[in-house]
Amino acid sequence: MDGWILTLFLIAAFAGGFVSGFSGFAMGLVVSGVWLHIITPIQTAALIAGYGLLTQGYGILKLRQALDWQKIWPLSLGTTIGIPIGVVLLNHLNPVYLRFGVGVLLVLYTAYGLARPAIKPMKIAAGPDIGIGIVNGLVGGLTGLGGIVSTISCQWRGWTKDLQRAVFQPVLFAAFVVISISMAITGAFTPETLKLYALGFPFMLAGLWSGFKLYGKINDETFRKAVLVLLLFAGLSLIVPAVFIRDS
Repeated sequence: MDGWILTLFLIAAFAGGFVSGFSGFAMGLVVSGVWLHIITPIQTAALIAGYGLLTQGYGILKLRQALDWQKIWPLSLGTTIGIPIGVVLLNHLNPVYLRFGVGVLLVLYTAYGLARPAIKPMKIAAGPDIGIGIVNGLVGGLTGLGGIVSTISCQWRGWTKDLQRAVFQPVLFAAFVVISISMAITGAFTPETLKLYALGFPFMLAGLWSGFKLYGKINDETFRKAVLVLLLFAGLSLIVPAVFIRDS
């Protein structure tokens, strides 16, 4: 990897860390836009999984005072169940149409959310939360966006920004644990990938720290809108490639 390519890799690592520090998710969405052009898809996926443990672990540590395991465990359990099911289903469904459909739903949801005030808070029991977690894992296994549904469901409840993150970040951490174990079994963490991880680690960490600094200065409504904007980009990231593949 020459100097220019390495610079792009490290800038993307910092940007991914910053977005994760600010919002609690979307690191993979940011870095993949650059890394997929300069390293292999398997390296990109492995690094996102590995760095996901860092970004979500850092977030859990920073928000440890707001952690409520009664709210966390149902979504985490459901997500852990749903991810492998989604991966298996991926072999039997057309991924192009699937990603396009999920992307359209995300765009419609976020457009509505940005145009309207926050919805009336909902109360969701543990049983339905496990179901939401399973859907969250299914979507993650099918599209690679492992925390989208759980993040949206936390918005539905009218929680503060700290409580939202203190729930959906542990759920994302659980998802990345499952993904990382799966990738380790398949041999995705090669010496070259581990070297890239070590090179990007300080930049990802610096981005996380900077993002959390900005996060501490915003209110709940600004956080809600920021999350919606990132979800909108997530939806577009699914739609655009699907359209190009269908037209090719």
